[in-house]
Amino acid sequence: MLCARVAQSKLAHDLLILDLTNIESAPAEFFVLASCDSVAQLRAVTEAIDEQCKQLGMGDPRIHGKSSESWVVLDYFDVVVHVMTTEARAFYTLERLWGDADMYTLTNAGAAKSVTIRKSLA
Repeated sequence: MLCARVAQSKLAHDLLILDLTNIESAPAEFFVLASCDSVAQLRAVTEAIDEQCKQLGMGDPRIHGKSSESWVVLDYFDVVVHVMTTEARAFYTLERLWGDADMYTLTNAGAAKSVTIRKSLA
């Protein structure tokens, strides 16, 4: 939830938290998905998440795509954060790939709210 709240504070949108704990082959317990409107915002969001998590003692994540202009992954082992441009998010649709996950978004106040995503690929 922390990573999603930090992304929200940097005005990332379409925030989605995927609870993968009931999916046997899942690579993590949670995915956090966040969309950004620019490369500058993508960098600001990823840097803010990294900084906040370090301050809380979560350690250094494995970071993939740091020089990318469309998708950065911060891997904290149990939580994997995907910060993407709006275009990359629409193209890869990770929420449909992991459609069996329980999904949550954040209210404006930062509280988790359950959501349902259509699973059809049409």
